[in-house]
Amino acid sequence: MALADDLVTIFGLPAHPLLVHAVVVLLPLAAVAAAALAVVPRWRQRYAWPLLGVTLLGVGSVLPAQKAGEQLEARLANLDNPLIRQHAELGNDLLPFALGFGVVVVALLVAGRLADRERAAAADDTAVPRTWRRISVVVAVLVIAAGAATTVQTVRIGHSGSTAVWDGVGAS
Repeated sequence: MALADDLVTIFGLPAHPLLVHAVVVLLPLAAVAAAALAVVPRWRQRYAWPLLGVTLLGVGSVLPAQKAGEQLEARLANLDNPLIRQHAELGNDLLPFALGFGVVVVALLVAGRLADRERAAAADDTAVPRTWRRISVVVAVLVIAAGAATTVQTVRIGHSGSTAVWDGVGAS
């Protein structure tokens, strides 16, 4: 079977908990890094590409984790555990958060690059408008808010999953 058809196990271990760790590590890491670049614009040139890479990996790992979770949930359906159902419902809500965060990170990098060019042009000519510098400030606030929201949602989902495992699996 192809990997996309059978994500239930990797080397005999359930794939979902393994894949989830990519989400749990990369999305909050990207959120912290994006907030740092939003607050310290001079870091953008040096760290824009690594931030973009970590963000794309984090966002991209959400779907495989969800798919493996759905398959694991189907395999555990006979347990009829409300904690697993709650975790699955919360897990379905992460993708919009992650995608929104990814979009504002890209917007931050683009607006930041244009603001840097505008700032360099303003050094030579004081009549240069501050349009992109203002936009980059607004986008920076959005990045911090979206990163915080994505991290909170990731923690909520992770907590419900660990509760389902430690307090619920096999307990019903």
